[in-house]
Amino acid sequence: MKHSFLPGLTVILLLLSGPAGAGTPIAVLDFELNDITSLPNTPAERIRTVSIKPLLEEALVQRGAYQIIPISPAAQEMANSGFGYLFRFDEQAVKLGEQSGADWVIVGQHSKPSYLFSYLMAHLIDVRTKKRVADFDIELKGNHETVTRHAVKRLAEKIDGVISGNDKKPRLPT
Repeated sequence: MKHSFLPGLTVILLLLSGPAGAGTPIAVLDFELNDITSLPNTPAERIRTVSIKPLLEEALVQRGAYQIIPISPAAQEMANSGFGYLFRFDEQAVKLGEQSGADWVIVGQHSKPSYLFSYLMAHLIDVRTKKRVADFDIELKGNHETVTRHAVKRLAEKIDGVISGNDKKPRLPT
């Protein structure tokens, strides 16, 4: 009777420890808004851009093969010496990935050259090799939430394709 609580305790510990092989550790940095329209950085566009990271994390998790590794906004801000710095200098993103335990880091920008369309631009960085392995740019025609969700889902599919090896022609940086 003394040891009857052990099976229950074991089950609780297994549940608290999380799923075994939770997936590939990946970190998604906050997307920056690069709005070069005549009326840039409207509140609606800033809100839309802020929504991209959580939507991408959700889409990657739904693919079932990823564990999202959080990187604090403070750590990202400290590593970012100015607008676009992390987007241009992969070694800083690698350091963030190493510090957080991620195998992959996604650095992105939401580029808006027109009121009619914009682009989700992202770099996929392999923290283990310290190299950018792919660049992505997804066109968004319009600014509705469904357009953003669809584009983020396409981005997640492309990222997954490169990481899983199913994309035979990843877009490598030039």
